[in-house]
Amino acid sequence: MESLSKEDLVGLVQSVFPQFPEDRRLAILVDIPRRAASDNDDWKNRRKLAEEWAGLLNEGSESIPLETISLVAYPDVGSNNADLPSTVFVMNGSLPESAEGLSICGREIPLTELFENTHLFLAPTEFSTTAPLKNAAAQYGFRAATMPGFSEKMIPALRLDYAEVGRRTDILKEKLARAQAADLHFLVDGALEYAMHFDLRFNPAHTSSGRFPERSMAGNLPSGETYIVPFEGGPGEPSQTKGTLPVEIKGELLLYMVMDNRAVAVDSEGPAGRLEAERLQREPAYGNMAELGFGVLNDFGLRPIGEILLDEKLGVHVAFGRSDHFGGRVGPKDFSSPQEVVHLDRIYLQATQPRIVLDSVVLILEKGLKEQIFEKGKYLVF
Repeated sequence: MESLSKEDLVGLVQSVFPQFPEDRRLAILVDIPRRAASDNDDWKNRRKLAEEWAGLLNEGSESIPLETISLVAYPDVGSNNADLPSTVFVMNGSLPESAEGLSICGREIPLTELFENTHLFLAPTEFSTTAPLKNAAAQYGFRAATMPGFSEKMIPALRLDYAEVGRRTDILKEKLARAQAADLHFLVDGALEYAMHFDLRFNPAHTSSGRFPERSMAGNLPSGETYIVPFEGGPGEPSQTKGTLPVEIKGELLLYMVMDNRAVAVDSEGPAGRLEAERLQREPAYGNMAELGFGVLNDFGLRPIGEILLDEKLGVHVAFGRSDHFGGRVGPKDFSSPQEVVHLDRIYLQATQPRIVLDSVVLILEKGLKEQIFEKGKYLVF
């Protein structure tokens, strides 16, 4: 099983977070299962990695240089991108097996105190912290690399040429910035055709290149994508996002009917579709088209491993749910409870959705001009 050495970790922090003079404290942020029944082997291994990284980075802190490396834990929040608890625990040593042991193994402090006094974060968590840390970074000025679902399988992605990754994501950002819309054409089972029109007006495009050279930045690591929030509508200006979005879940084909940037119904063949239909009815905010993303790492020889953190960086993806952490309008207030808050990516790769082929992506520019940037699994712009 691959691992990172002390030298690897020191180099990673130096690369991901180019140094500012005021950078003195880094925290490794982890979530702890509230219930033993919810734990799993990958989560346990991730917590062991976090402990190992804290120890190795403390040994190499003078080389970064940093004054303090802390291991900070909190009870899990139960879903991806939900808000974090109001208090966290600075660990005195090893992590407990469950959240019940946090008060024994650590010192409880307000979350705001952690944010005010920490300059850099690594967050290898079970449930994604990208949304809350993006929002907090903008307020408190820290930088954070979020690593939800990180595992040893992702270590090769930390050794990529991120200068080239950044070049490609910048090219896509420039093209999305000029686009008024994007038309995606899908082919299902080699015969059925479906199309989605995404309204890209008014919102900026963003890159996630795996480096955070400016203050108040937070995003995923490993990384390599350009993304944009489709226009979600506003007073007197409805969104033009509409169409039929095919999604394959465990071999079952689901067809989401999208109007005004919301999935309002789903047609399906079986149980996954029924569950999704119930979810859309129960949580309308879940149906929000929260992100159109363009991952580039498939061209670097990486393959899906079953973890969204890495897999979404490999190809084109569409996300449902929360968008406020990307500059959109849908956030926790739009869901019925913190446990229902979600930002969920559907990734269009043969390995993740074998029945569905993303046949083309065409950007609609001003004056009706068009530019095709993607065809049958390949970008046409690099």
